[in-house]
Formats: sequence, structure tokens, C-alpha cells
Amino acid sequence: MNREMLMLVDAISREKNVERDVVFGAVEAALAQATKKLYAGDVDIRVSLNRDTGVYETFRRWHVVPDEAGLQLPDQEILLFEALEQIPDIEVDEYIEETIESVPIGRIGAMAAKQVILQKIRDAEREMLLNDFMSRGDKIFVGTVKRMDKGDLIVESGRVEGRLRRGEMIPKENFRTGDRVRAMIMEVDLTLRGAPIVLSRSAPEFMVELFRNEVPEIEQGLLEIKSCARDAGSRAKIAVLSHDKRVDPIGTCVGVRGTRVNGVTNELAGERVDIVLWSEDPAQFVIGALAPANVTSIVVDEERHAMDVVVDEENLAIAIGRGGQNVRLASELTGWKINILDAAESAEKQAHEVDASRALFMEKLDVDEEIADLLIAEGFISLEQVAYVPLEEMLEIESFDEDTVNELRTRAKDALLTMEIANEENVEKVATELADLEGLSAEHISKLADNGIHTLDDFADLAVDELTDITGQSEEAATAMIMKARAHWFSGDAASQAS
Repeated sequence: MNREMLMLVDAISREKNVERDVVFGAVEAALAQATKKLYAGDVDIRVSLNRDTGVYETFRRWHVVPDEAGLQLPDQEILLFEALEQIPDIEVDEYIEETIESVPIGRIGAMAAKQVILQKIRDAEREMLLNDFMSRGDKIFVGTVKRMDKGDLIVESGRVEGRLRRGEMIPKENFRTGDRVRAMIMEVDLTLRGAPIVLSRSAPEFMVELFRNEVPEIEQGLLEIKSCARDAGSRAKIAVLSHDKRVDPIGTCVGVRGTRVNGVTNELAGERVDIVLWSEDPAQFVIGALAPANVTSIVVDEERHAMDVVVDEENLAIAIGRGGQNVRLASELTGWKINILDAAESAEKQAHEVDASRALFMEKLDVDEEIADLLIAEGFISLEQVAYVPLEEMLEIESFDEDTVNELRTRAKDALLTMEIANEENVEKVATELADLEGLSAEHISKLADNGIHTLDDFADLAVDELTDITGQSEEAATAMIMKARAHWFSGDAASQAS
């Protein structure tokens, strides 16, 4: 029987064009599965088959787990202290094995064994095809629609299949069986049966790759697409940079009579593309990203990673865009939070900031309104600037002599120290549950405490824009943290319903 099995393994290996080890593994899995059926519990069985003689041994094994973890699968696990009694030098995550009687091949249900072996071989063939396809280095998957699967498209390229989910398609586009499809390869998920390649037509990466195919200068390294933001099927923005002064990045991407950019938009159901010149200067980059709107002025807030952009009445609607589309895409493209203001709103905000700075200086520096306004007029808006701006710069203020400057700097430093101590006291008052919330830094907690947010429920009650205004985090990060904070609300509801 052992010799016949070796001959069978060789025959299957040649017929299916798979490695002998793959077939041996399938036979071992079939034997292990048959042996498991002899036990009442969910035991772990391993079969070792000699590749030369066909002789096989069967083992029942237990996974060694830490004592404090406890047994989650009693039929398959053993605690470390018990394992050490059997093997003194064994460690966690190793296995203890016990030889058991092997099931004769003749007693294995022929159909069950055949099913396991054929499935293993199909999996191996599928993996070989997939590895061969991925080794080509293609980023765009080109195939035809084979079938629909619960709203997803299964796209076939040769003998390899990809899955294009409904949410990753461009809105309003419909495909039928046999239609040609191009999509970006996002990941390979071997747990997906049949179609392990996950595709997308709505991802920004797909547009970047389409431009790479249309514009040879990108592949040659003369041009670079620095970032991309998309509202799939409607509008997109890409930021480009030229590494060669002789190459115009925007004109090169547009192409003669728009041929290159049209090649991209035609593939993406007419999606309009704004091509923006990337700049190292964040303000200049944002101004370009907001095109076609003309910007009057811009104020950069490094601490909050935000910009206040002032436009006139004529450009206000253009800067914001339909449904806020233009400013949203510009924000995604640049990575900066952008606040669009008209002249009146800007003046009102500046007046409010001046009032706040005046009140701060008058209170913390114990100066009158005239000196506070003088500091503001010279560009000082914070205590840190008064305390740490080089002495020479402050001495340039005509009304200040050296003694006045030194006194102001000393008062500013004392005020900052007092505020820091108060902040630390505020942080100590914050509930432990909030302090332990992953993603919140000590600086964030201090700002939250300053705004009266001391408990997890206080935090969970915040709106996303409120949290971003307090901490300066991105909307995505703020949303994720608020949902984490609210998780205990829903778990409590579930528990009360269960009781």
C-alpha cells in the first residue's frame, strides 16, 4: 500500500504539474482529518509521511500557552507549567506531541480523502498562478467581467481572478458580463475564495497609475506626481513636480490638445482633473490647489496644521465648490486643513484674535492697553514670542528700552511657568479612562482639560469639528478617536439587551 501511494503521489504531481511536497501535504491533511473524526473533541492532529518509504506516523499535539492566558481551546492547548513537567526546557508557542495509532489508508473514506487532496492541489495551483501573475509587477489589472457575486464584480485575467467591490467602482458606472475592465491592484487576500486580488477604480492610486501610463516622463523620472485627491467619477486634483527645468509639469500631463489628460478622464467616466503645481511652500501649494479660485491672502497656523484662506465675494463660491468639493479636495491634496473666509469674516476673526492677544498681555504681563497694542502692532501675539524672541528684535521697538524689554521677558517667562503648572494640575484631574485613550498625547489632554473635557463621556460627547479645533488633529483621526470613546456606550446597550 505504501508503494502504491508513492506511485499515486508521483502520478498526481505530474498530471497537475505541482510539487510532490504539495501532494504529500494534501495526503497528510486527509489522514489527519480522518483521524480527528475518531475523537469527540476538537483535537489537533499532525501526520508525518516519509517521502521515500511512504511510511507515516500520527501525533496528537497540544499548543503551549502562558499560564495567565488560560485555556481557550482545552482539547488543543496546555498551560506552560503543565508542559514543563513533561519537557523541562519547553517554551510558550511550542508544541507537545504524543504518538497515537495511525489510521490505515484503507479505512479513510475514499470520497473524503479525494476531496481534501483535490482541494489542496487546487489551492496550490491557484497560488502558483497568483504568484506567477504578481511576479510580473503589474499595478493595473486588465480583464473581463466573468460574473457578479453579491454586488461585486469578478474580473478574470487569464486564469487569475480579481474582485472589484461595488464601493470601489466609480458611481453610476455599470458593467456587464464580458465587458473589459481596468482597475488598480490594491491588495492580495488569500482568504477570499476564488478571487484573491482586491481591485479598485475609485482609489487615488488608480489615477496616479493611469497618468504614469499616459505620461512617459513620469516613468523616466523627469516628472513626479506628489499627491492625488479624488471624488470618484466627478472631480480630482493631482499635484505634479518637475525634476527637469526644461519640462513643464502641467503642460506635459495635459498633452498636445489634451490627449494625455483626456486618456485618463475617458477611462474614469469623464472625471474632471485639476493639475496643480506642487510647491515646498505650503501656502503656495494651497493657493495652487484651490484653483481656479483667486486667493486674496492666507494665514498659516503651523500648530493646528491649518490655513485661513481669504477670497473676495466673487471667488467665494468657486473656492468652496459645489457641496464643498473644491476645498475638500484641496485639503486632501495638500494635507492641510483649509478654512475659506471672505474679507468681512477675516477682519472679524483678526479683530477677535487681536482682542484675545490684548487681553492676554494685559492680564499675564500686567501692562496697560497701550503697551499691549504696541506689542501686537510689532507682530507679537503670544507669551512665547515675548519670552523667547531674540533680545535684539525686541530692542528695535522704539518705545522700549533694555530695562523694559528685560522686564517684559521676565514677566512672560513667569506667566508661562505658572500656566504650565496649572496645565499639569488640569491633566492630573483628567479621568484615567480618558488619559488611557490610545492616540491622545499629553499635549492633547492638556488642551482638552483647558476646555473642560475631563472624562471619557465628555470626550465622547464632542463633535468631530470641536475635537479638531481643540487638538488640531485631522478629521479622520478625530472621528476614529470619538468612535473609540463611544464604544462603551454601545457595549453597555448590548449587555442590557442581553440581560
